[in-house]
Amino acid sequence: MRCVIARFPFDLTKNGVLESMKGVTPEPVAGESVIIGRRTYPVKQVGQVITRQDRRDFSAGEVVRAMTRLGFTCLPAAGAPAPSDGALQQAAAALGTPRLA
Repeated sequence: MRCVIARFPFDLTKNGVLESMKGVTPEPVAGESVIIGRRTYPVKQVGQVITRQDRRDFSAGEVVRAMTRLGFTCLPAAGAPAPSDGALQQAAAALGTPRLA
């Protein structure tokens, strides 16, 4: 899959990412993270390994978008607010009606 990270195009595959991260020890997770295999890596660490660029050159969002498109599970930062319900669900909750699907 072709994606752009830090204004540079990359052709990434799920197997290629798995191979790149093989043998890499995960750093402690302080922000957003991605699960690769059975390990949880900080998003910036994954971006640095797969692009070979400095972590300051790309955003965590760029890497999260690419990893999600490849089928990896990405997790928000610990303590980050969960995605909020839509306005219709919030209004239904305020009125005490059952949640709408």
